[in-house]
Amino acid sequence: MSKKMFSLLSLLVVFATLLAACGAPATPAAAPVEGNATEAPAQPAEKVTLRVLVHQNPPMVTFMEQFNAKFQEAHPNITVDMSVVNANDLSTVSQTRLSANDIDVLDIFGFSNGAQPYMKQVDSPNWQQLIEAGLLMDLTGQEFLKNYDPAAITDAGSYNGKTYAVNLGRVIYSGIYYNKQLFTDNNIKVPTTWSELVAACETLKAANVPCMTAGGKDGWPIFVGAYGLLGSIYPDQATLVEGLWTGSIKWNDAKSLDMWTKMQVYARDMMEEGASGVAGDAAPGRFASGAVAMFPGGSWYAPAIEAAQPAFDWGYIPFPGSDNAADNQYWFGKYDQGWAIAANTPNAEAAKLYLAEFSDPASYQTFVDAVGFIPTQPTAKLNTKIGAEIAPFLANFHVGYEQYWIGPKGAGQFANPWASYFKPFGTDDDPQVLADKVQSDLQAGLDAVK
Repeated sequence: MSKKMFSLLSLLVVFATLLAACGAPATPAAAPVEGNATEAPAQPAEKVTLRVLVHQNPPMVTFMEQFNAKFQEAHPNITVDMSVVNANDLSTVSQTRLSANDIDVLDIFGFSNGAQPYMKQVDSPNWQQLIEAGLLMDLTGQEFLKNYDPAAITDAGSYNGKTYAVNLGRVIYSGIYYNKQLFTDNNIKVPTTWSELVAACETLKAANVPCMTAGGKDGWPIFVGAYGLLGSIYPDQATLVEGLWTGSIKWNDAKSLDMWTKMQVYARDMMEEGASGVAGDAAPGRFASGAVAMFPGGSWYAPAIEAAQPAFDWGYIPFPGSDNAADNQYWFGKYDQGWAIAANTPNAEAAKLYLAEFSDPASYQTFVDAVGFIPTQPTAKLNTKIGAEIAPFLANFHVGYEQYWIGPKGAGQFANPWASYFKPFGTDDDPQVLADKVQSDLQAGLDAVK
């Protein structure tokens, strides 16, 4: 996996039950889900073929085949013709088929990286282009939207005050898995502040227990593992992105320097020796073996940990990057798969009926259980271990930085807040020097688009 893992919405991890895909938002305004309510979609009087497009994900495809069979049985006038494409091809195929008026219902990842008014000379993301071209149906006021968390509707499917997609699930990437037995054996309390995390690692090191591991060989797990640290220092990630563009926040100001200093400690001192040689798909098993005490990473790793050692007792906590415990009670992540309807579909009522029945709480619960999503329907139950670990802070879910960020054209290669720049994963070993380099690379882009 590369740094494009989130922007390309592809998570190359063993995902037995938890989806390896991506997405999340950045939109100017919320879309109402109450008021202006439409009537429930009606059963079509004549036979229609509903053309549905989804991306390849085995648990989801299996569920959709079962759902389609039940839907057709309940509505004999509707035949569902479902196409499956690779996740990386979904955007291109969607645009082609929408332009050809050859699709009715399409799988669409959560809206992310929207071009904002303060950004200059940036390209709009595909979803925004589809809306502006009039290719996606305005779903504002549809009754089935009321089954979902309003924040999910706003964050992942709305643009300019209207709703164009309903999002079906979230992933979190800002937590730390920890070994409960090793914590007990070494009299370590679950850390809630940065100082407590540092002390925990020092205690473990004194007991000859490596503190953390991650798939350093693949690069991206190191900087992704520190997303929670970034979020604890800049909880409002949308404001962070705007501040970087406008100059009110700089990667080498005092607050950011605190971040870089902590990132160096994380990369240099907290990671076990040899983590730079651990492959991304090997890290969950190493943690599950009991060889290390902690493993920073996303919620998608949980199935691999459980598959490696089913009886292993672990927990999952927000990364405590601040010395103010209140700053460390957030999850940062992104929205994944959703549904949209073609604006020019000749089968509008059948398409809306399809989404309405999928959105029925009982049907949605079965879907969530099948694919392992963190649900976007507030009534859905978290029936997995990772779900139970996430639940205490789920109300504090925030969309992460990289889902808002669009870099200015002309910015240098270091214009991002990556902990992986530090040794032994990168070449830097001075927080101030690195901070100045990152800001300089960002400023080069900002100056180019003035």
